[in-house]
Amino acid sequence: MRNHCPHAWHQQQHSGRMWAASPAFRRRLFLLRSLSPSPCAALPGNAACSSSPSPSTSIRVNAMSASGPVYEADAEAVVRRITPPLDRARHKGQAGKIAVIGGCREYTGAPYFAAISALKVGADLSHVFCTRDAATVIKSYSPELIVHPILEESYSVSDGEREYVSSRILTEVAKWMERFDCIVVGPGLGRDSFLLDCVSNIMRHARQANIPTVVDGDGLFLITNNLSLVEGNLLAILTPNVYEYKRLVQKVLNCEVNEENASEQLTALCQKIGGITIMRKGKADIISDGKTVTQVSTFGSPRRCGGQGDILSGSVAVFASWARHFLLTNEYPTEKSVNPMMLGCIAGSLLLRKAASHAFEKNKRSTVTTDIIEFLGKSLEDICPAGH
Repeated sequence: MRNHCPHAWHQQQHSGRMWAASPAFRRRLFLLRSLSPSPCAALPGNAACSSSPSPSTSIRVNAMSASGPVYEADAEAVVRRITPPLDRARHKGQAGKIAVIGGCREYTGAPYFAAISALKVGADLSHVFCTRDAATVIKSYSPELIVHPILEESYSVSDGEREYVSSRILTEVAKWMERFDCIVVGPGLGRDSFLLDCVSNIMRHARQANIPTVVDGDGLFLITNNLSLVEGNLLAILTPNVYEYKRLVQKVLNCEVNEENASEQLTALCQKIGGITIMRKGKADIISDGKTVTQVSTFGSPRRCGGQGDILSGSVAVFASWARHFLLTNEYPTEKSVNPMMLGCIAGSLLLRKAASHAFEKNKRSTVTTDIIEFLGKSLEDICPAGH
């Protein structure tokens, strides 16, 4: 049996509390808040903001744990700030090129949902690298996606061919890698051992090329058993659900999930894996990079159909790439300290929740993932009109 809170984690809890009280934390929190163009992006009760914006556009405090507050992200302000304008001078590819690594003979819907969501949010190009068995099926879903049938599973490769095939797959993906602004690893990937080995090589190459990587679904199974794939990678984002998060906590912190100290435990988890960004999905999505912790709790939908996590991973990939470009080209030095991976998670979380709300309003119990995807464009337009 694992201890509920081993000594090492107690030390990290203390470290998290010290960080939350430090001037550095307050500066980072201010930077997250300062992304809002409004001078009134402040805590409720500030007299200067008595005519303040609605709760959906202001920072508010929610007492998520006994040891300290979790600040609600000013998510709409983040979306408005990092979404690039639609400029006639732009050319194809400048609004983002995303790749999804996933899709096998059993699972073809998940990579499609992630890839098409990236396009619906506003990326210009969306690729899927999948197995041969999955490729034709995924292509049949939409002509909008660029599908590469290059991955292989164990049943199709003899023992003597494995090294050659693995090298060939990496070479093929590497030809494309430098073109991508972000990759998503895991939707529909499956758990075939040879396929996971090949994807591990792809992840290492993406890291060497400084390509942001969103890890979801079976990608989380892969990295939980091989933490070195993401450890210390500041451009990595993990998006675990309740079960995937439990496995991560057990593996990394050697204890069980502690709901009473949810924010501190998440912060400790991020720190232990070297400062990566983790979005713990749930009633409220709690997001941390080991230095800052925030949440998005906008209500989405009571309908929990499968595939919503795939929409989220594709959306986060686009927003993370937009945020990274925004911060790299922004002339304001104070904003350069903000973690673009955090901003991508905040924006992706809000957009999915709003799209799910619209879809449920229309379809109620019959709401499915494709219904939610249809409302991604409207949800973004509501927050950030294309004409502005």
